[in-house]
Amino acid sequence: MSEELPPSDAAREEAVDEVRATDPDAWATACAEDLEAEKARRRAEHGPPPGSAAEELKKLVDAVADKLSGIQSPLFGAVAGPAAEQVVRQVVQQAKAAVEPVIERNPDVFDHLAAAGNELLAAYRSAVEAQERRWTGRDDRIDPRDLDERHDRGDDGGPGERIDLD
Repeated sequence: MSEELPPSDAAREEAVDEVRATDPDAWATACAEDLEAEKARRRAEHGPPPGSAAEELKKLVDAVADKLSGIQSPLFGAVAGPAAEQVVRQVVQQAKAAVEPVIERNPDVFDHLAAAGNELLAAYRSAVEAQERRWTGRDDRIDPRDLDERHDRGDDGGPGERIDLD
């Protein structure tokens, strides 16, 4: 019987190198696992993330269609009620049939429209904030000499401006 000797230091380093060689991208794997765990934690805490703009539009169309189909209006009366409800259901189904294929064929278009809407909102917000700064006199770019010329140097020490109606 031969006894096996414990591996030497060189043999241990070679074994460790072999283990390292089996997973060349261990860091990326660990990062991906951590990312998935974080996503699962956020889904559990906040619920599922919102879908694409096309999915959200489809949900909106479905919700509006369900709401319109469930309306029972007293304006129609007892006689016309069932017939009017049937007409409403038919119109809702036709609208859904027209909208859903467009959403399914062009989901990227709705993402682009949502992004464009966000850009328009940001531009509008910027314009309004700039105008508000000018109105309130908080704009750093205003020359103080212009303010002195505009303000009345009369009896009133208030911040108002004198307007001559003559």
